[in-house]
Amino acid sequence: MKEDWIFADKDLSKISISSNPNNEPVSIHGSSDHLKCIGIGTDAAVFQSLENPAYAFKMYADDKIDKIQIEKKVYELLGDSPYFSTCFGGKDNYLVLSYEEGMTLYDCLLQGIPVPKQIMKDVDHAREYARQKGLNPRDIHLKNVFLQNGRAKIIDVSEYIQPGNDLRWEYLKKAYDQYYHLIEGRPVPLRLMETIRKRYNQSNNYSALSEEFIGNKFLARFWN
Repeated sequence: MKEDWIFADKDLSKISISSNPNNEPVSIHGSSDHLKCIGIGTDAAVFQSLENPAYAFKMYADDKIDKIQIEKKVYELLGDSPYFSTCFGGKDNYLVLSYEEGMTLYDCLLQGIPVPKQIMKDVDHAREYARQKGLNPRDIHLKNVFLQNGRAKIIDVSEYIQPGNDLRWEYLKKAYDQYYHLIEGRPVPLRLMETIRKRYNQSNNYSALSEEFIGNKFLARFWN
């Protein structure tokens, strides 16, 4: 049924989102008993409808709403793909997406849940698929990839029209190939994960961070 997600508009109108400096997660103002927050990023927060859990609503901060039409266009170009969420539409300050079950790779590391190599292969295939659609897949990191029944599902495609390669996925793959076997199945402390995230935001040099925080010397000192 066309736009059968519109029922949530009234509840979403009770919520507003504001961004924060230094690329920190957004702040949420207001609430609704019919929505559950399931994700918070640097530009937007995502809510699941409790009445129709198949829908997720990505609500942008007031100063980031220009990204809505950009991301909607990217989803249109991606079309139907097993690697990406489905976009059903949107309004002035939010997109309507398919709710994706599973756990982010970030949470997998925190909880010590093994990340299969198939995930790496799936993301590589997804990036190639996006390139074939004329897009530039970038900004792919631990919080943007879900482990879903042993396969990868990628969320947040808002930067796919930007030029350049931020190399985030390349260095995550390098860390996975060279070091992940040393920590597989072992929870990574939250303070370490957040230190890496904050240092990356400050330095914008993921290569240096992978060597400093994920290298053999650090792992040997931290987990032994």
